[in-house]
Amino acid sequence: MDLGLKNKAALVVAASKGLGRAVAEELAAEGANLMICARNREALESARDEIAKSTGADVRAVAADVSQADGITAVTSAALSAFGRVDIVVTNAGGPPAGIFEMHDWATWQRAVDLTLRSAVEVTRVVLPGMRQRRWGRVIHITSIAAKQPVDNLMLSNSIRAAVTGFSRTLANEVAADGVTVNTLIPGYTRTERVEELAVANATKESTTPAAVMARFEREIPMHRLAEPREFAALAAFIASERASYITGQSIAVDGGWIRALM
Repeated sequence: MDLGLKNKAALVVAASKGLGRAVAEELAAEGANLMICARNREALESARDEIAKSTGADVRAVAADVSQADGITAVTSAALSAFGRVDIVVTNAGGPPAGIFEMHDWATWQRAVDLTLRSAVEVTRVVLPGMRQRRWGRVIHITSIAAKQPVDNLMLSNSIRAAVTGFSRTLANEVAADGVTVNTLIPGYTRTERVEELAVANATKESTTPAAVMARFEREIPMHRLAEPREFAALAAFIASERASYITGQSIAVDGGWIRALM
């Protein structure tokens, strides 16, 4: 299937590893030109080189912290300078710390807001006007199953990823007539460092082992296994594509059936 992504310009946030990197690789394999960012310069540049080598795509990288205004400016300015436009933006952020309500003071909440909500809002703010002007664009926000069915011990993620969902759904209606789609993608338990960190946090809280927690995660998933990042990335590439032009305002899960809701 030709997804119509050849020579599209894509910006993927937090793409040095995990889901962000998998999405970047998938878009590059479909022929998109990429700007990627992450905080760790060494890991980011390694990802850039490996994606470019394996796909032949034009892949650029900027080390930036998108929880901060200067980081947002750095990566969006670099993308616009490199390609003249951004057709596809994928916002993504490492999850905020695990823990229950009493564990987090407002300073911790504020950092989580900046990391998860502010980054999505402000990166989108920069690239959206050009999409509307050209009457084509794809805005994709990566959230979490926690936004749809709260996960124990994830007070911050449950709350703030739900806010990203509300932002995304409202924006979708505002820009639909301009040829811009806005969707959130909801990863379930996936084989990433983030899930390993959650297993450690839960193990500490429950006085058990990370291996036992991971085994429980797998039991809770109807498929009885974690997802691989590439399985999530395949959906992201489709939603970014020409073929997905009538899909907007949706929150789509890649979770092996973990979410029990009907809708």
